[in-house]
Amino acid sequence: MALGIGQPWEVIHWFEIFSRLMRRSDANVSFDALCGLLKRLGFKERIKGDHHIFTKDDVEEILNIQPKDVKGKPYQVKQVRDVILKYQIRIG
Repeated sequence: MALGIGQPWEVIHWFEIFSRLMRRSDANVSFDALCGLLKRLGFKERIKGDHHIFTKDDVEEILNIQPKDVKGKPYQVKQVRDVILKYQIRIG
């Protein structure tokens, strides 16, 4: 049975992914977790082929990420982290 997005275990899950991203573990972030975190942070996703394009109001940059096997590409994980830090985006 799937639990809704406000469940305590899920909030902890997103904080763990967020802190892994902030610890610069660029090669160890799953692509699905990266996409899910961006959506949780309020980014809108559109998909064209294997390109997942994320935009957010008040964020100038457009994040275009593609999977490398089941992981996010390390340089794209860094780009996501840089945008989060630049705009001081917080998970809540």
